[in-house]
Amino acid sequence: MKTEFVPDYRNVLAAARNERPPRLPLYEHLINVPFMEKYLNTRFPNPFEGGPSDRKRHFEMYCDFYRRMGYDTVSFEMCVTCILPGGGALVGERAGVIQTRADFERYPWADLPRLYWDQAEPQFEMLGRCLPEGMKAIGGVGNGVFEISEDLVGFEQLCYLQVDDPELFSDLYRRIGDVLMTIWARFLERFGGMYAVCRIGDDMGFKTGTLLAPQALRDHVVPQYRRIIKQVHDSGHPFLLHSCGRIFDVMDAMIEAGIDAKHSNEDAIAPYDEWVRRYGGRIGLFGGIDTDVLCRKGPDEIYAQVLEDGARFRATARGFALGSGNSIPEYVSVEGYDAMIRAVRELRRREGTP
Repeated sequence: MKTEFVPDYRNVLAAARNERPPRLPLYEHLINVPFMEKYLNTRFPNPFEGGPSDRKRHFEMYCDFYRRMGYDTVSFEMCVTCILPGGGALVGERAGVIQTRADFERYPWADLPRLYWDQAEPQFEMLGRCLPEGMKAIGGVGNGVFEISEDLVGFEQLCYLQVDDPELFSDLYRRIGDVLMTIWARFLERFGGMYAVCRIGDDMGFKTGTLLAPQALRDHVVPQYRRIIKQVHDSGHPFLLHSCGRIFDVMDAMIEAGIDAKHSNEDAIAPYDEWVRRYGGRIGLFGGIDTDVLCRKGPDEIYAQVLEDGARFRATARGFALGSGNSIPEYVSVEGYDAMIRAVRELRRREGTP
């Protein structure tokens, strides 16, 4: 007789605290809504358009997808870059709105928390109303310190700014930290109770190294994280860092700043076993299955690999939650994703957990 899956967010909470959870947790940084629509062969209402009924139906369907797939938590965040006046350099490959001291001084920093909450509050409120029993969320205020600087300045211009105006470069990161502290304070007060783990996604690396020199990140980005993470810890939550790229050169600094868990991995950077070897004794580790594997391999290969790798990571990484090394975008095949989910269910069956 098949036992119905009952979510229990405490499994993910334990993994984030680098404890071995009773049940192997599933985790995704993001499951793209168009992918969910493809998987279910149905459309989700747009939560930003229409009225509260559309928003409610969207989050009911969104949360139910995670529950049906066997997740203990729902991944959800609202991004700061979505509300930045003049932003867009992060994805637009252009110079950002801040290039000079005058740009920095005239930028409407004080308006950012209000702009953020005007958009984010209705979404967080509805998510909380729609969470199934036993589930909490993971995520929170999306975009990290470095990504926000890229969105406002542009990556190439940041590199020049670091040399041409080091004082402005330093002031930029302190101001971004101030804004994030303000936004996170309200988030934790209003919505912290429905979140099991707080998370920031901040891609600081690429395949061969960090995007800025490691010392620049340690001097300017990490101190802002130290402030935010303390704020999160003081609220009773563990903190998960999602960062793509080869960021080994700043991992010790991030761990010292207080991160409890790390997500994102690519086999082209390092086998997941290397992350476990380096950091498994110090922090929780989420992911393990390269998204490229889910895209390129057939369902039978994926199923076999997840069974083998998942069992090994479960045995060697104390705080481990299995999922893709990045996210589930629309172009992942339904069959490939389903093979991963089936393999996790089999691993749980072998351990005697639903």
